[in-house]
Amino acid sequence: MIKKVTKYFVFIGLVTGLLVLYSFTKKRNQQKVVDAITVEFNEGSNPFLTHESVNKLLIQSQVTVKNQPKSILDLHHLENRVASNPYVEKARVFITLGGVLKTHITQKEPIARIISDNEVYYIDKEGAKIPLSSSFSARVPIINGDNLSEKLQEITQLVLFISKDQFLQKEVTGIQILNTNEYVFTVRSGNYRVEFGKYEDVNLKFKKLKAFYNKAIKDKTIKKYKTINLKYHNQVVCTKENQDGEQ
Repeated sequence: MIKKVTKYFVFIGLVTGLLVLYSFTKKRNQQKVVDAITVEFNEGSNPFLTHESVNKLLIQSQVTVKNQPKSILDLHHLENRVASNPYVEKARVFITLGGVLKTHITQKEPIARIISDNEVYYIDKEGAKIPLSSSFSARVPIINGDNLSEKLQEITQLVLFISKDQFLQKEVTGIQILNTNEYVFTVRSGNYRVEFGKYEDVNLKFKKLKAFYNKAIKDKTIKKYKTINLKYHNQVVCTKENQDGEQ
């Protein structure tokens, strides 16, 4: 019986000691200050942001977080502050045991540059606007037209379709959207225009275009054309530079 009581008190003593030690360690850890700040961009991220610009976001109560005690830092607030930047897709802010405040950032991926209504901006894969950056210019198709803010989701789907095809991604360099809601492509392989028409039968139209390219490139006639029209069902209608029609 005495041995059982002794073991019980020893166990209680060990638990109490561990709790005291944990409490002491936690309190001491919270009293530590942030020794350094590091910013890491995920591999493949676009260089819209610099380390310096992110450091400017890591401010709490109008004071930089460096040399501040860990106990007063609101990591959730800092993470939200970084994530609210228009170039940031995801952000994670945490403190290491050594007192280093680390920020991991995934930047947004621009898929097109929009020029419309005296505005110029990028859009990402969600159709969200991304402002231009003074530190980075993305090599993406240029889209121009009127009132494009109302068509961003449709534009996004079309550009994503093009970007998933290795040939089309390299070939289509720009898109003009007419007031009739029809799309006209500028291309890399010549001075002709591809009249795509409205955003419908997308897969079929691109299949027709690629089939036409295979033939025109093979017989070396591709550079003779002025327009390539995909709007007509089951056919590609073209005009040559001399205005002779070819179907």
